[in-house]
Amino acid sequence: MRHFDEQLQELLHKIVYMGSLTDTMISLAVRSLIERDDSIGEGVFAREHEVNRLQMEVDDTAVRLTALQQPVAADVRFLFMASRIVSELERIGDQAVNICQSARVLTSQPPLKPLVDIPLMAQVVQQMVRDSLQAVAQRDAKMAEGVLEQERKADAFKDQIFRTVLTYMMADPGTISRGLSLILISRNLERIGDHATNIAEEVIYMVQGRDIRHPADAPAGQG
Repeated sequence: MRHFDEQLQELLHKIVYMGSLTDTMISLAVRSLIERDDSIGEGVFAREHEVNRLQMEVDDTAVRLTALQQPVAADVRFLFMASRIVSELERIGDQAVNICQSARVLTSQPPLKPLVDIPLMAQVVQQMVRDSLQAVAQRDAKMAEGVLEQERKADAFKDQIFRTVLTYMMADPGTISRGLSLILISRNLERIGDHATNIAEEVIYMVQGRDIRHPADAPAGQG
């Protein structure tokens, strides 16, 4: 049993480390956009392979421990949660890669407008990722609920960016390519926030055994 507990702790450490890698990927991707420096984005692509490797390691370990150790209910929830969380983290890494690809399009052309909302939105979603991972490490359902509350702020930023960029695109068709790239980046950031929210929901399920992904009172077609 002691060895099993050590294996669970090692699994948690891998999840947190994988989370720190994706956090760095977000930072580098946004920096490459703000500083208009494609070389900064190379660090994102370099970390992508490590994130993918860790996802496979965590998945394999979770399956093996579930099959061989016959864990109790709380540990079963953690093992299932581990696989789902690393899947969310891998997707966060993918979104950071997408931001870098759009940034390369933008750095090859003159700036469309000063970047204000995108860096602010990036701060919000990056904090959501950090808080969701801290909630995982500390098994803190209250902190996880705080991540859910931040989702609206990220969505509001995405809508604001869309409206602002659209005015440039309508005024000058020559800005459409750059405008679409900025809109795509805001959607990538929104998806990062969504993945952080999903991680927070997994924490709530792990700690409280409460599944809040599909509320019973949600209207048809929602939730």
